[in-house]
Amino acid sequence: MGTIRETTLGLVTGARTSRQTVRYRERLWVPWWWWLVGLVVSAVFATEVNMGVRTLPNWLPYAVLATASVGVLLWLSRTEVQVTDTGSGLELLADQAHLPASAVASSAAVPRSAKSAALGRQLDPAAFVVHRSWVGPMALVVLDDADDPTPYWLVSCRHPERMLAALRS
Repeated sequence: MGTIRETTLGLVTGARTSRQTVRYRERLWVPWWWWLVGLVVSAVFATEVNMGVRTLPNWLPYAVLATASVGVLLWLSRTEVQVTDTGSGLELLADQAHLPASAVASSAAVPRSAKSAALGRQLDPAAFVVHRSWVGPMALVVLDDADDPTPYWLVSCRHPERMLAALRS
């Protein structure tokens, strides 16, 4: 049993090699006043820690809690919506999901006033939803793919008309 097997692995990467042109990009940042609230709350907690634990340097609770507050707000703002031209066609990217424009049957903007109905009693349980409560309007993208059990996507974005225009072009 003196068989030797050679295995050669090339460089494996998850990055795309094709050039992409971004037609629409939006990061779903939290509102500006959340930053103020986060920093004020962290300062109040840091003051409480300073009053309770006198052996710590005074600046340490402020630095740790302000950093934690900023980190949480940045984590909440991580979602990005993009429409890109990959060379082989347009693609909608919402958070980590990709949807080729060729699979889109129709699309529409959902105003803030209709958002609760779209996410409530009218929501199909099989729908793909990227919802951020601090973003008012949404985009509805209906799919035309018999192999996909997802009937439509609902994606939060501040300018759904611009995003849908970029997806249609």
